[in-house]
Amino acid sequence: MAGGQERTLRRRIKSVQSTKKITRAMELIAASRIVRAMGRIASARPYYRELSNIVRDLARAAGIPRSPYTEPIRGDLPEVLIAVTSDRGLCGGFNSSVLRRVEETMKAREREGNETLVVAVGKKAQAYFRYRSIPVVREVLTVTDRPNFSHVTEILGDLLARFEAGEIGAIRVASYRFISAGTQRLALEQLVPIVREELQLEAKDHDLGLDFEFEPSSELIVLPLMRQFAEAKLFALLLEASASEHAARQRAMKAASDNADELAKVYRRQLNRARQDSITNEIMEIVGGAEALSQSGSGSDHE
Repeated sequence: MAGGQERTLRRRIKSVQSTKKITRAMELIAASRIVRAMGRIASARPYYRELSNIVRDLARAAGIPRSPYTEPIRGDLPEVLIAVTSDRGLCGGFNSSVLRRVEETMKAREREGNETLVVAVGKKAQAYFRYRSIPVVREVLTVTDRPNFSHVTEILGDLLARFEAGEIGAIRVASYRFISAGTQRLALEQLVPIVREELQLEAKDHDLGLDFEFEPSSELIVLPLMRQFAEAKLFALLLEASASEHAARQRAMKAASDNADELAKVYRRQLNRARQDSITNEIMEIVGGAEALSQSGSGSDHE
């Protein structure tokens, strides 16, 4: 009986050690991908910053044509929610937090009588909304592992055109913002209309008296520029979501490796106790057998 327990415990220890090798390898892979993802964020940041400055100056100026990108949200129109998740699991609560935030927002808008359109980014969002029977207007996969600008076009599709036409009131993105390798924050970012605070627009800024000359015309320049700014912001959010996914996976795999170590220690202690019990039983059997032989021998001599 004891021998069977020892074999079971040794098999469990070996299984835990094999699992730890996998989780440790995944932890190292995720760590290397975080570095690359941070590099891509740093490379894209100057473009987004300069484009933000241009849009900010345009929004400050007087005489530019009115644009839906700078107007307040129209609450009577449908709103689009873009849920950015991963295509793979093993990354802790990364996906579940995003999906929970989207569903909570949808329910809140539904209670107010407002319609919500959902865009599922990633296999986890696709599977979740299908399981919940929640209709989606678009499904886009294989994004967060290595985002590129073509994903932005695929995700938005005709949504910006519908927004400009007055069919959609706003577009929001539920995703993780990358603060550092150890800190990521879940956020529901407004893509359009452009948030005034994001461009650091204050009341005093409108008194600067900025003036622009447009060639060929302001109508042909301002609207495409605003659209380009919205696309650049979505691309920045995708890059941050990618880095956040890798960071979440690294933490999850490190925790799994640490748990494997602790579980292996527990099994080793159980194995040592089982071996001690086995040895004790064997000693007791030997001592008992020796005493029985001794008593048998004493009885024979007496006769």
